[in-house]
Amino acid sequence: MEIPLSYYLLLGAILFAIGVVGTLTRRNAIVIFMCIELMLNSVNLSLIAFSAFLGEITGMVTVFFVMAVAAAEAAVGLAIVIALYRNKPTVNVDEINILKW
Repeated sequence: MEIPLSYYLLLGAILFAIGVVGTLTRRNAIVIFMCIELMLNSVNLSLIAFSAFLGEITGMVTVFFVMAVAAAEAAVGLAIVIALYRNKPTVNVDEINILKW
């Protein structure tokens, strides 16, 4: 018994919507990064689903590149959050105004 493509796409759309809502409504920088990662993973799910449906490997190869970019983004983002936390002990994006004049 095979799961239809539409179920994977629906799950990917729901995960992407949760990530967008979390990114736009939350003020904690770490939660925002987690929501961005959730959006990237939902796109990966859709790429894998389409790749398996079409019987091609290009979508699966693309997922590895997206995962590498997501890992680099998470490492750089966490380093920025830690550097900002050392200057001002908060991770609330509304209170971080170091770049303002």
